[in-house]
Amino acid sequence: MSELNLLYGVVIGYLLGSIPGALFIGKVFYHTDIREYGSGNLGGSNAGRVLGKKAAIAVIAIDIGKVVLAVALCSLFDQEASIWAGLAAAFGHCYPLFANFKGGKAVATMFGFLLSTSIFTFRDGLFVIVPLVVFLIVLYLGKMVSLASIFASLTSTLYIAIAQDNLSITIASCLLTVLIIYRHRANIGRIANGTENKVSWL
Repeated sequence: MSELNLLYGVVIGYLLGSIPGALFIGKVFYHTDIREYGSGNLGGSNAGRVLGKKAAIAVIAIDIGKVVLAVALCSLFDQEASIWAGLAAAFGHCYPLFANFKGGKAVATMFGFLLSTSIFTFRDGLFVIVPLVVFLIVLYLGKMVSLASIFASLTSTLYIAIAQDNLSITIASCLLTVLIIYRHRANIGRIANGTENKVSWL
């Protein structure tokens, strides 16, 4: 991987990740800026809370899709750079250039990262299947998206560290997990004192 390819990958990933799907869906279809409601977060959970299930599904699809697109584009010229493009997309989602650097918490983008690297880089479906199963189990048992997201991110890093000997994907996965935990720091506090929001449809 050349330094120039790495730079291209990071820039492409960050710019695509900065596309604020939740802001777009809210303003165009619901005439609502979801940053002013709920948690203020530009992610699928807050979109669902403020705008409803259809909006949440659309936002999650966009957030996953922008990471998949970043990794797919970069994998055409450099497989290694595509890993960092995926990580940069997650950072762009959390700190978007096009939304005053106030974005989401990287949950959907994490699954976009795992899905895209499993398809375009390592061809290992368990990259995304194992964390997704853990996410669903923890969500079902605990009814908290935040807790499920943290467990899924930790599981993905553990699985990748065991299953792969590629240093880039291991480091990128670790950094993504750190980002997710950091973005959920307020949620962790609420989980600890028993005041975290729980989903009502499980």
